[in-house]
Amino acid sequence: MRSKDVKKRMVQPDPIFKSRVVTRFINKVMLDGKKSTAEGIVLKALSRISPDTKEAVIVFELAVKNIMPRQEVRSRRIGGATYQIPYPLRHDRAEALAIRWIVDTSRKRKGKDMELKLYEEITNAHKGIGDSIKKRDDTHKMAEANRAFAHFRL
Repeated sequence: MRSKDVKKRMVQPDPIFKSRVVTRFINKVMLDGKKSTAEGIVLKALSRISPDTKEAVIVFELAVKNIMPRQEVRSRRIGGATYQIPYPLRHDRAEALAIRWIVDTSRKRKGKDMELKLYEEITNAHKGIGDSIKKRDDTHKMAEANRAFAHFRL
């Protein structure tokens, strides 16, 4: 049996952009607890998008919304066989996946500074192209292909 439920921590909005999504993004970019470095990288990437902070946040949030998947597959063992079962996603899980995919695909790009790689990935996601969008589409294809096993969902 599992222990008691973990309370969800509410992330404080970013002081510059006044957005919780930006704060979550900064926390994901952060390595080795160096938050000020991560904040600088994200700030430079968003200022490349637009010098106006409100407009930059709108573009960023639309990019994250474009990447957010609607479904994912989870493995479930039933009678000796393992099935990939599609599950609908809650908003916070979908947002977390989108942020993770942006940061991971940015880190995989060769050369350049991290701020430039983030900028390119965010603008590509805003346009509906790029590796993060491909990751979302692959997730949706997997869920669609395994739709026949949806009745195994709890």
